[in-house]
Amino acid sequence: MKQYDVVVIGTGLAGLEVARSLAVLGKKVRLVDAKASLADRVHTTGIFVRRTLEDFKFPKDCLGPVVRDVSLYAPNGSRFSLSSAQDEFRVGRMKKIYQTWLNQCRTTGVEVSLNTRFETLSSSGSSSYVRLRSNGQQEKIKTRFTIAADGAQSHVAPALGLSENKKWIVGFEEVYEASAGPPRSEPRFHCLIDPVLAPGYIAWLVDDGEETHLGVGGNPKQFEPKKALAEFKSWVHRHLDFETGRRIEQRGGRIPVGGLLPQIYNHHGMLVGDAAGAVSPLTAGGLDPCLRLSRSAAILLNEYLATGQFSALDTYHGSRLRKRFFKRLLMRRVLSSIRSRKMVNLFWPMLNNRAGRAFAHQIFFGRGSFPDLLSSEKTSLVDWDVSVQPT
Repeated sequence: MKQYDVVVIGTGLAGLEVARSLAVLGKKVRLVDAKASLADRVHTTGIFVRRTLEDFKFPKDCLGPVVRDVSLYAPNGSRFSLSSAQDEFRVGRMKKIYQTWLNQCRTTGVEVSLNTRFETLSSSGSSSYVRLRSNGQQEKIKTRFTIAADGAQSHVAPALGLSENKKWIVGFEEVYEASAGPPRSEPRFHCLIDPVLAPGYIAWLVDDGEETHLGVGGNPKQFEPKKALAEFKSWVHRHLDFETGRRIEQRGGRIPVGGLLPQIYNHHGMLVGDAAGAVSPLTAGGLDPCLRLSRSAAILLNEYLATGQFSALDTYHGSRLRKRFFKRLLMRRVLSSIRSRKMVNLFWPMLNNRAGRAFAHQIFFGRGSFPDLLSSEKTSLVDWDVSVQPT
């Protein structure tokens, strides 16, 4: 029977980050995913915010041009715009990022098993036994620790006896090449607040000059995503006179919006990324919390495995960290309570004033995100140059 220090289930950003970080720290890691290719079923738009771009390194060819401008719209087309002097957003080319980071996992010694499904987990003493299935064959492996990085509807979380997501929105988008016509204005993030078309969330058009992402998100009980996206396309044509190029792909999936879950670790495993609810409960932007939580998880887990002191994981406490999200959870409830287009159109002038603009500026350009669990000295232990292409 093969034995590992850590088994990571899931190869999204969270799983890749925690696996390669643990490998850099000298741990024997097995990385597992049911997908045959990481290019399959990409779910996220891939918007990286300034704080992430400052604190994490990415291969340059995996990021689109800088986006500094945001426009917000009411259902009737009324709008106001925000602009930042900073490089606020860049849209990741997610398939490239996934494949590059997967190669880096392999280079650092991670054993990767794609097209392999997680089946069951049982624990005995200080070890766990994980059953996997690949090409019809079952495999049982032994591990000191298991990490659930398998998304919003994690199958590993209940097997570990940890918290599960109960609240989410559904997102659906299409990705297009830039129009072949004359260049448009500067790259821009367009957001429509429409409680009918996107109940409890927003519709978005992100245009960085190379790619266009056009999508909707909302309460799954209150809208049909594909129908809503078709309606949003019509709205875009009427109000923005925006033309796209060739469609590249469709994306969609569930996004947790209930905030960080209360119990995200125990003696046998931990949750990272969407499995831990590590996204913003206001905007559902999850890449910054995902990466910060995953890197911290690797460093804290390395200390626990090295010392055997369970207290090393005390910092990784969902209930304590959850308190940091009080304001965002409150705003989440406010956004979900808006039910009519008339209400948005009526109160839009109140948002389009100095106080409203300042509030919106803070939401889109503020550096508030997931709290740093560790000092920069500790995080530097795995702050290796991920922009270098592995050989």
